Amino acid sequence: MRPTDKSKPTADYATLFNPGFTLEPFKTALMVVDMQYATGCRTTGLGRMLKDMGKEDIGRYRFDRIEQVVVPSIQRLLNFFRSHGLRVIYLTVGSERPDFSDLPRQSKPLAVAVSNTKGNRNHEILDEIKPIEGERVINKTTMSAFMSSPIDAALRSMGIEYLLLTGVSTNSCVEGTARDAADIGYKCIIVENACGAASPRFHDAACENFQRLLGRVEKVDAVIKELEDALQASGEA
Repeated sequence: MRPTDKSKPTADYATLFNPGFTLEPFKTALMVVDMQYATGCRTTGLGRMLKDMGKEDIGRYRFDRIEQVVVPSIQRLLNFFRSHGLRVIYLTVGSERPDFSDLPRQSKPLAVAVSNTKGNRNHEILDEIKPIEGERVINKTTMSAFMSSPIDAALRSMGIEYLLLTGVSTNSCVEGTARDAADIGYKCIIVENACGAASPRFHDAACENFQRLLGRVEKVDAVIKELEDALQASGEA
């Protein structure tokens, strides 16, 4: 008997049961998750704290990816959605109370360390991708927006059925929100090169697991082409 070739990936039965879907542009929302100065910028919040502690190296991958990959990818998607009149929704995470008493135990220490409260600069969305007039910004106090915000009611009132998830971190707030969205019926895509995490391992694991049964994982080019094709087919391009 020939030995098993362990260098080849094992086929995943879950792919047999993922029904897939095709985006409908005017029922699709671009969701930008937690792209804030608190943890999304190397010179403020977490980035500044790590530098002051002499531990700048452990945040380098995160901030390099945000600057070089995530922000440019989100900018491309924002330009496309805005130019076609499609929905854009921003999520933020942070306390709405000065004493951080509204945050769960596991989230509070980081929020306190980087002063992530409403009204503080660190709570704000990065200027490079900040919302424009008419774009909804919803704050949450947990990883999943569906646990601590009115996001579900907002999406349903807009007639949204499909979500494109971008932002940070892939393995926490992006994945947590996407998982809950999928569980209550939204068709979700994690846009791989518009998300980032503390390490490639965390990012890749979240993407690999999500696409097994919960939804899809695609890159920006593929998402834009799918939306463009749908708009052209409907005569809306």
